[in-house]
Amino acid sequence: MATLLRFYTFSFIFTLICLGLGAWYGWTSSGGNLGATASLLWIIVVLSVLEVSLSFDNAVVNASVLKEMDEVWQRRFLTWGIAFAVFGMRVVFPLAIVAIAAGLGPIETLNLSLNDPQRYEEIVSSAHVGIAGFGGAFLTMVGLKFFFNLDKDVHWIRIVEVQLARFAALPAAEIALLLLTLWGISTMLDPADALTFLVAGILGLVTFIAVEGVNTILEMRAEAARLQGAVVRSGLGGFLYLNVLDASFSFDGVIGAFALSNNMIVIALGLSIGAMFVRSMTIHLVKQGTLAQYRFLENGAFWAIIVLGMIMLFSSVAHIPETITGLIGAVLIGLSLWWSIRHNRRESLGEASGTAG
Repeated sequence: MATLLRFYTFSFIFTLICLGLGAWYGWTSSGGNLGATASLLWIIVVLSVLEVSLSFDNAVVNASVLKEMDEVWQRRFLTWGIAFAVFGMRVVFPLAIVAIAAGLGPIETLNLSLNDPQRYEEIVSSAHVGIAGFGGAFLTMVGLKFFFNLDKDVHWIRIVEVQLARFAALPAAEIALLLLTLWGISTMLDPADALTFLVAGILGLVTFIAVEGVNTILEMRAEAARLQGAVVRSGLGGFLYLNVLDASFSFDGVIGAFALSNNMIVIALGLSIGAMFVRSMTIHLVKQGTLAQYRFLENGAFWAIIVLGMIMLFSSVAHIPETITGLIGAVLIGLSLWWSIRHNRRESLGEASGTAG
């Protein structure tokens, strides 16, 4: 219990602060109505649970990147990164969508979100094709990059993963696969939506390549410094990568939140609590060495990312409930965890029988 508190204390404190702000907002906006305040707090709690359930695979993938970073940057991801996750994706991002789509200024957009939440929700939802193209393309590339790797030697779904690793010998094979997918889905859309979808998808791909490029440059500089005997303590590339990744994961949560509330303040508070817990879960996974202990857990998380990316891409054609998205991710991670436990048991039995022999 003490160990868990060490990882989640900040998240619990953050949750109490958000619930306190929610209670104050509900009480003042409803004119002191206790029932309305309690209802608003309940929606905030449900939204936080929704965010955590949709983002557990995000925590596992974050941990796979974060384990390569030093403790300084791990703490910065938990503290500085939350500012981007909370204010950037849960507040500024929806406001920016409305401002661009409606041609409004920042103040007018903020007034619209507070005084006409119904119209605000409609404008955000109308931008779904572009969001789906960008976020889906970025997430799909993250997943494909993990499996299109010649050096990868841990395979969970061997019949598929071994073949994908072999295709990594073909330069940019994963990019070609994504571009073909984007083109195929665009043929199912109206011409205007198809153009929006393709442009957004290509921008998502370019963003992935740019972040990977920055990460590679920083790693090369760090390696050169190590060869010269310098102590390297920078994880800036991984930090940038993690925050863009987290932003892409957040798209479905932000859009899905409107199914429960169209109040920007309620959505921001609820999703922010969830985002904070996802970061704490990430640190927990890294410190406890869970990824090393459960051999196939990382594979399951990246399969979940590919599925989530594809669901986002196809959601531009047909609505796919967020419940299904979260359930598929949880099932894939659960199966990979169970497979890892079974693998560990078999190895333990093998070692025991070898010792007995």
